[in-house]
Amino acid sequence: MPAPGLLTASGLEAAAPALAGLLLDAVRGGASVGFPAGLTPEAATAWWRGRAPAVAEGRLLVWSAGEPGRPTGTVSLALEQLPNGAHRAEVSKLLVHSGARGRGLGRALLAVAERAAAAHDRTLLLLDTETGSGAEHLYRSAGWTPLGTVPGYATDPGGTLRGSTFFFKHLTATDA
Repeated sequence: MPAPGLLTASGLEAAAPALAGLLLDAVRGGASVGFPAGLTPEAATAWWRGRAPAVAEGRLLVWSAGEPGRPTGTVSLALEQLPNGAHRAEVSKLLVHSGARGRGLGRALLAVAERAAAAHDRTLLLLDTETGSGAEHLYRSAGWTPLGTVPGYATDPGGTLRGSTFFFKHLTATDA
């Protein structure tokens, strides 16, 4: 499995159609990742391209894993910009293509984001995921601490309200 590559803003723009395929695969599989079942390839591509300014400004880091033009996974790390939050970041959009699951890619992507956060002097990471999902099991097994569950926090692609479990993880200098 090739190591996930960090995307530049222009790299993200170029990879947006392929990353849109990952997002569409997740939505079609019922993942509660912020988008309804009717998500189109064009809208998914536009969403990824809309992240490019944050990448260019260094507020968002995005990795892609897999062959160029055929990603099998991605993860993003949003670096908090407020002065009182310069020690924290949020992991988001950890997506693994349904055909590539069960091979450790999700865990590898999560580890990349954790190492990058530590390298950016972030000692507290946050994330949320649908309660009861496979991703919840991944985060628990990777040493993340559940903070709590909010019932009806977000809808799944079909529009049904689902609970979200929020997690945190403290990092040390050795995590970098």
